Amino acid sequence: MMLQLALDTVGLKDAKHLLHEVRDVIDIVEIGTPLIIKEGVGAVRKIKNISPFLKILADLKIADGGYYESQLAFEAGADIVTVLGNSENATIESAVLKAKEFGKAVMIDMINVMDVKTRASEVEKLEVDYICVHTASDVKSTKAPPLKELQTVKKVIKKAKIAIAGGIDAASIGSIVKENPEIVIVGSWITKSKNSREASLAIKKIMTSG
Repeated sequence: MMLQLALDTVGLKDAKHLLHEVRDVIDIVEIGTPLIIKEGVGAVRKIKNISPFLKILADLKIADGGYYESQLAFEAGADIVTVLGNSENATIESAVLKAKEFGKAVMIDMINVMDVKTRASEVEKLEVDYICVHTASDVKSTKAPPLKELQTVKKVIKKAKIAIAGGIDAASIGSIVKENPEIVIVGSWITKSKNSREASLAIKKIMTSG
């Protein structure tokens, strides 16, 4: 089980500082959508340069132009790129094709997918590497992390790996760990903590202790 740190609303300078504090604790660093919008895809390269041993996920949330947009991320050093689960199958297929050319991976973001059971089965057939169940940040104050969606997807997929994201903290991580997803994605609970290192260590301890 891997811990992915989502760098969303932090600037590049703060992101570098955070990584200095936690890079020996986390397994994957996510260059979040807001950070990419603010700094450009070059942020992927800059983070890769200071943490070359970490896997880098570029959260592009691709909705169209899968082949070209994923290429931008992979050329910048991303190991994984995200494509929206609601996008056309052709978009997903083209991103997967480009990922194979680079020896990299595609994660499908199931944010706002109404029928996760059906769609997870469909996208797995497109040879994606990861399927991520995801509670949107705009509703996480009223909705819990997507534990039920995680359980649903686990039952239907056979090969793709599972990730979970959205409002995960020390209080919710225990029930998530019991479902054994391959990737647990934590953002603001670590990045907005007074002590990001202690926060990340607390999460990782629960993940490793089961």
